[in-house]
Amino acid sequence: MTPMGRNQQKKLTLKEKLLGLNWSLIVLITIVASVGFATLYSAAYGNAEPWMVAHMKRYGLAVVGMIILAMIDLRLYMRFAYAFYAFALVLLVYVEFFGEIGMGAQRWINLGFMQLQPSEMMKIALVLSLARYFHGLGWDAVGKPWVLIPPLGLVLMPAGLVMKQPDLGTAGTLIICGGAMFFAAGVRWWKFVIVLALGIGAAYFAWHSDLMHDYQKARVLTFLNPEADPRGAGYHTIQSKIALGSGGVWGKGFLQGTQSHLDFLPERQTDFIFTMFAEEWGLVGGLVLLALYSLLVCYGIAIALRCRSEFGKFLAYGLSFNLFTYFFINTAMVMGLIPVVGVPLPLISYGGTAMLTVMAGFGLMMSVYLHRDTKLTRSGREED
Repeated sequence: MTPMGRNQQKKLTLKEKLLGLNWSLIVLITIVASVGFATLYSAAYGNAEPWMVAHMKRYGLAVVGMIILAMIDLRLYMRFAYAFYAFALVLLVYVEFFGEIGMGAQRWINLGFMQLQPSEMMKIALVLSLARYFHGLGWDAVGKPWVLIPPLGLVLMPAGLVMKQPDLGTAGTLIICGGAMFFAAGVRWWKFVIVLALGIGAAYFAWHSDLMHDYQKARVLTFLNPEADPRGAGYHTIQSKIALGSGGVWGKGFLQGTQSHLDFLPERQTDFIFTMFAEEWGLVGGLVLLALYSLLVCYGIAIALRCRSEFGKFLAYGLSFNLFTYFFINTAMVMGLIPVVGVPLPLISYGGTAMLTVMAGFGLMMSVYLHRDTKLTRSGREED
């Protein structure tokens, strides 16, 4: 880009930034969120309360926040990436001692108007901090094993704290998303093999020690054979499969899902909302929804490829993979392909913190898009 082009990029007015937003991405996000509105309406037996109206209000506020985040200069995010990570880490430590307990886990901070889940914030903070580290590192240094120790610590510290809550699903998401950013940074494949072997060894040790709770072991055993305890640990998986199968190819129709409306399907407004959607809209509806999510991920990867700064590339790539892990883990869980974990379906499951986290990710992604022609030095200053 010419020096004049760079100056024009730096001096964009607020109006020019608004016009320069990726509005097709915003429309696609709204389409997916609208699926959530309709599904929550159905989950409440054809009523807007208690879930749909609250979900719509949260989405409206989140859209405003997303646009504000998109307006902020990318260099500012780079400058405060580590500070935001430290703040999220402090909140995770705070939850360990003073957090609200719900459903057998200590994961939330009561803010009065909402329950804040710091582990969701950490997903964004981790991507920001890793993008900052690998941008400053440079491609040549990635081959040196010792330079990977700091980013490995950035991943393992929050993952360990989240696992203690306990929340294996979110801890696994942090590790997988971190691994994806290591791969994007150019880390050699044999190092992933070593880490995978160590992970298997750690899992074996955790299984035969007191590190894993009995209910967590039950989830794994239930995943392998849910029919062994159809009224206990296997109930969720069995009912989810029944609902998915009963939807057939075209579904039973809007508001016509029997498994969900007769209360056989648990947590239909949160973790198992995809099952309820697929029962009503069938295999075709489920595939269309997955295609919409895949298109959102493709948008993020396209933004990463067009960005001139390494920080922007890593940030957009990490946020895209974070979105992928959200919907992949949730849909795989309800289909019985992986053990049941508490991961919501983005933009569709009822929940405040998850909604804010996903929309903040889109805001950062659009900031990368707006500032895609800004090339940064390793210290974070713009190149001449």
